[in-house]
Amino acid sequence: MIAAAIPLPRAVPPVLAVGAFLKNTVCVTRGDIAYLSPVHGDLGTPEAIAAFEDSVESMVTALAIRPIRVAHDLHPDFHSTRFAQGLDLPAVPVQHHHAHAAAVAAEHGHDGPVIGLSLDGFGLGPGNQSWGGELLYCQGAGYRRLGHLATLAQPGGDVAAREPWRMAGAALHKLGRGAEIAGRWPNYPAAQRLGLMLDKGLNAPMTSSAGRLFDAACGLLGIHPLAEFEGQAPMALEALADAPETMADGWTLKDGTLDFVPLLDALASCPDARHGANLFHGTLATALAQWCGWARDETGCRTVTLGGGCFFNKVLCRQLVPLLERLGVVPLTALKASPGDPGLSLGQAWIASQMEN
Repeated sequence: MIAAAIPLPRAVPPVLAVGAFLKNTVCVTRGDIAYLSPVHGDLGTPEAIAAFEDSVESMVTALAIRPIRVAHDLHPDFHSTRFAQGLDLPAVPVQHHHAHAAAVAAEHGHDGPVIGLSLDGFGLGPGNQSWGGELLYCQGAGYRRLGHLATLAQPGGDVAAREPWRMAGAALHKLGRGAEIAGRWPNYPAAQRLGLMLDKGLNAPMTSSAGRLFDAACGLLGIHPLAEFEGQAPMALEALADAPETMADGWTLKDGTLDFVPLLDALASCPDARHGANLFHGTLATALAQWCGWARDETGCRTVTLGGGCFFNKVLCRQLVPLLERLGVVPLTALKASPGDPGLSLGQAWIASQMEN
């Protein structure tokens, strides 16, 4: 029923948070402790939905609390959102990447402002934008977006998460090399139409997702162009990286937008996948550190949370953490709670608990 009890920075009102759609957990606060449920799975199956609803009822009952509000994701179509809005409680929508940052801060006992570096596959932003590579300034129950990864088209929408060649095609198109798409992937019928789809912006929503940036790199390097599951290709990319190196001019940073077009151009012409994996990880880490240094200068905040599923990547973490420390920045990484979506309910609960009545 309860998978983890996590001390909070201070005692807070009792709240319920209903978590993410993928790898869902729920969280309940009582005093200065946040209680996390086991992972229920993705809320697209009857079994996961039943487990989710059972956890809510059993945790509230066992902990003998009456929540004063319920926190949920911004996405209106999630079962968890509809469930929260159906309760006789004030419902608080919490942005996905803000929750990632808050989860890491909460379990470190950090009660002040943080720069939230939140990198994952997808989370809904305001205005129905597809977010996933975010730099936020978070304070109390509020946040503001300092910057984001430069957007890439996501051809075919969600299908691109399991077909990295599509994100590679989007990268080529952005590079002005769209004519190469059909010839690079001649065995995929959709490749013949992808350039036209991108030219016209048909079923190709723009995303700032770090997960899709990883997929673009994988597709360009020929690593699992068709993946069996989301994340398979980036995991293989990580496994190849044994000596990360930095491409000194592999990115640009302007007005808070971090753009890896030069790196993607180099990967598109890289004949060796291992070398490409090393170049990608080293350049990504160095650029992210510079980005956080810029945010430190903009805000005066020296604490950075590293949240989101991309921080399961040990190569990235091993590179990034010491780079941040050299900048005089304190990086906070996930501890007992997952950096990915299973930890999201903790962040939602910490944010909702700090709201004024």
